[in-house]
Amino acid sequence: MDMKSLYLLVPLAPLAGAIVAGLFCRVIPRWLAHTATILGVAVAFITSIVIFQDVLAGNSFNGTVYQWLASGEYKFEVGFLIDKLTVTMMLVVTSVSLMVHLYTIGYMQEDPGYNRFFSYISLFTFSMLMLVMSNNFMQLFFGWEAVGLVSYLLIGFWYTRPTAIFANMKAFLVNRVGDFGFILGIGLVLAHFGSLDYATVFAKAPELANKTINIWGSADWSLMTVACVCLFIGAMGKSAQVPLHVWLPDSMEGPTPISALIHAATMVTAGIFMVARMSPLFELSDTALSFVLVIGATTALFMGFLGIIQNDIKRVVAYSTLSQLGYMTVALGASAYSVAIFHLMTHAFFKALLFLGAGSVIIGMHHDQDMRNMGGLRKYMPITWITSLIGSLALIGTPFFAGFYSKDSIIEAVALSNIAGAKYAYFAVMAGVFITAFYSFRMYFLVFHGEERFGKAHHDHHGDHEDEEPADDHHHGLAPGQKPHESPWVVTVPLIALAIPSVIIGYIAIEPMLFGDYFKGVIHVNEEAHPVMEALHHHFHGAVAMALHAVTTPVFWLAFSGVALSWFFYMKRPDIPAAIKARFSGIYTLLDNKYYFDKFNEVVFAGGARLLGRGLWKGGDVALIDGLLVNGSARLVGAIASVVRFFQSGYIYHYAFTMIIGVFVLLTLWFNRA
Repeated sequence: MDMKSLYLLVPLAPLAGAIVAGLFCRVIPRWLAHTATILGVAVAFITSIVIFQDVLAGNSFNGTVYQWLASGEYKFEVGFLIDKLTVTMMLVVTSVSLMVHLYTIGYMQEDPGYNRFFSYISLFTFSMLMLVMSNNFMQLFFGWEAVGLVSYLLIGFWYTRPTAIFANMKAFLVNRVGDFGFILGIGLVLAHFGSLDYATVFAKAPELANKTINIWGSADWSLMTVACVCLFIGAMGKSAQVPLHVWLPDSMEGPTPISALIHAATMVTAGIFMVARMSPLFELSDTALSFVLVIGATTALFMGFLGIIQNDIKRVVAYSTLSQLGYMTVALGASAYSVAIFHLMTHAFFKALLFLGAGSVIIGMHHDQDMRNMGGLRKYMPITWITSLIGSLALIGTPFFAGFYSKDSIIEAVALSNIAGAKYAYFAVMAGVFITAFYSFRMYFLVFHGEERFGKAHHDHHGDHEDEEPADDHHHGLAPGQKPHESPWVVTVPLIALAIPSVIIGYIAIEPMLFGDYFKGVIHVNEEAHPVMEALHHHFHGAVAMALHAVTTPVFWLAFSGVALSWFFYMKRPDIPAAIKARFSGIYTLLDNKYYFDKFNEVVFAGGARLLGRGLWKGGDVALIDGLLVNGSARLVGAIASVVRFFQSGYIYHYAFTMIIGVFVLLTLWFNRA
């Protein structure tokens, strides 16, 4: 089999599995649905490893597979660009997806939509692979919209529940806002570069670096800045950056395996990947980089705060995802694209591990997601406990764990950056270290340590909100006297498989990915204007030295103090958080309402749209079209007819009088004209 056929096999194998499980979901048995889809993803994973080795040997590919349409001189094609950035993403997507597929067998075994679910997650994998393997903007946009569509289907998987339907509609609409910016950016690229092919666009970019365009009025705008900001608005929707982040916490309404797939390996990383791929364009606009940096820093800090007050185990991990995506975006803004991709990769493993660990806890707790009903699960669920601890240690950046190498590199890169907004970003990522450690270990201690709080009545939590309801199906929880249990092997094996890279992958990959030739010729950085990576390299003396040196840095002690404080608050003195909540009820209310973003969107955008719709309906449709044009013209004809009817009486003198009046009117008109 030649390499081109292998490239085709990677996205098409999961698509074949999705077709089998989807089109025949009502007739085929469950074992066939999960076998077909798992086989498809396994083939994609193994093929990705073969392609990865081929690329490491120095072979890359950039070519067209199929021409979709031609319009004038423009060609719209399906093509693949296989380089080190692509194969990294392919390995991350297929490996995490494979673990999620296996895990789903155990998690969804009681669900009537079992076959349909497997079809969706396999289709999701196909969509993401088409996105990362694309060599042109059209195919990128196809993959971009396809992951959006499948995420809509997955978030609303339990379509009989109003909360799920609300959540998937919210995700769909918020992503449309981002995608509107994205397609404007692609339109600008096509209009000014004359091509949608990456290689052509990147080669032509330096010529157009100083080109200006008129958007409105006489003001000149930099083409690069406008195009890059528009493209990044697309990334803000997909990768859930403020203010387009509001859909992601609500996506918890889907089953837990989806959270791991959407949040860890696929959809939310699409925006980060896209900006790294577009590095030749972003490097030509400092304004766009500053915009990226500030948005990322704001997301990293303020979404972390929201993780502190969540009681639903999945929502804590969801806000952690938002915060970590902010870190990746900060790295992009600091021109440390390879660091962003490195953190994307390490994060995919430990975040999938945390989500699947949370799902395992939910299974053990009989679908109760409220952490206030847990505690002391360590002795009942040892595998879930140890893997969740590994995931948490990786997330907070413990030296030698995967998250440490990527997260510390981001913080150092921001410290070295000279882009406007870098000082604010540095403060945000440093504060974020403490906050991440605090909420991660708050969750860990509440779930696995302390007194056992399960099997009690649920209604002793006052002030619960409707949206704090556990998001999973049939959430009845443990009966009084019932004990949690460890999950079956199809759940624990993926946990163990994800725990291994969560520990070692950072140590293995930091040198080649950040300071070696791994991304040479793939990610382009203007070293003169943005010498961040060079400075980072100067400070780097090996993975072991970096981890040992970390103990003397403020970053380590911030993380340590976050863990220590959460232990003190939730293990020793649980009365203190309650007292703080009562004392600072205003701040708590602000966080509990998620900074009122949802309220603002509902009142201003949703309310404004309804108001506009009502105005167009009442004023335009009812009053103008129906009232004046349709019914009005009928009424006018009726009014004239009602007057004319009086002359149709049958009396000769009435007709004579009418004729005289008619002659008089005609003569008057005639003489006036003359």
